[in-house]
Amino acid sequence: MADAQSRRLVDLAQVIRSKNAGPLHLTLDIMFPDAASYGLAVQSPALSRDAIARLYNVRAETVEVIPFAAANAIKVVMDRPVIAGSPGDTDVYGAQQHRPLLGITL
Repeated sequence: MADAQSRRLVDLAQVIRSKNAGPLHLTLDIMFPDAASYGLAVQSPALSRDAIARLYNVRAETVEVIPFAAANAIKVVMDRPVIAGSPGDTDVYGAQQHRPLLGITL
């Protein structure tokens, strides 16, 4: 059960999206309307490298979490589990890979 201070990422962020970063990497972009919302998210263990790795079932060393305070945004870059366009790839553009982020509570 979440405590009174926890907030859902989907309630704080203005944009949560994913896309390719070439055929080998995927990016997740999380953008916030203000510095306060960004601050809550950037300090949350729920958006740490290890937490994202567990959420996406990838090795932590393949995940990079890049906070960008000037834009109130967080970018996550990780290896794709399957090279874009190869057999077994279900989302060649990486456009639907943000779904696991929608359930995060900060």
